[in-house]
Amino acid sequence: MTSQLIKIESTPDLVDQVYRNLLDAISEGSLAPGARITQEEIAAQLAVSRQPVLQALRLLKKDGFVLDAPGRGVLVAPLDVASLVQIYQVRSALDALAARLAAQARARLDPQLVSQGRKAARGSDVKAMMAADARFHAAIYEASGNPLIAQSAQLHWHHIRRAMGAVLQVSTMRESIWDEHEAIAEAIAAGDADKAEALIREHGEEAGHNLAALLSSALGRPAASPAP
Repeated sequence: MTSQLIKIESTPDLVDQVYRNLLDAISEGSLAPGARITQEEIAAQLAVSRQPVLQALRLLKKDGFVLDAPGRGVLVAPLDVASLVQIYQVRSALDALAARLAAQARARLDPQLVSQGRKAARGSDVKAMMAADARFHAAIYEASGNPLIAQSAQLHWHHIRRAMGAVLQVSTMRESIWDEHEAIAEAIAAGDADKAEALIREHGEEAGHNLAALLSSALGRPAASPAP
């Protein structure tokens, strides 16, 4: 007997679209920490019903991007500097493993990753800068040959992206970041696993330190220090 299956329409998931739209706004800073969000306003702006907005806000709350607000709606969660430092510690360890494995395979990263990153760094589009950084690191994860690295890194990417969005708006080190990226790519291509691992670990640790300093300064708090 032949199964009678109903054809599935290939339509985008509204909840996912709303979630990503709000997450982009939070990451880029157009929805700043402490900003109030209501279902009605978001539904009206995105021209969708309130139901997908409600579900998207529940996901954002679960992921730590929004908090319950007094009265109606939710508030964009504040940036937790200490938590972000810990996330960068984990990311540095994953990047170091990925770079070592990629170097052992003598992987050659696409030079366009660096040139496009430099171009984005010279512009004013923070979203483009973050996307270029994500593509570079994703290329190293893929070159490592271990898919679990990318899967593990993805768990924290949205929080890193949010922190990057806040920092890149005021950072004067955009170009130097791509100098470091280029040096990492060269070490990987040369098969120098020790150098590639050391460079990317230093890159991640320095990024975490600068992030903590800039965010702490903006929030008027002492900079968080990594755990010994």
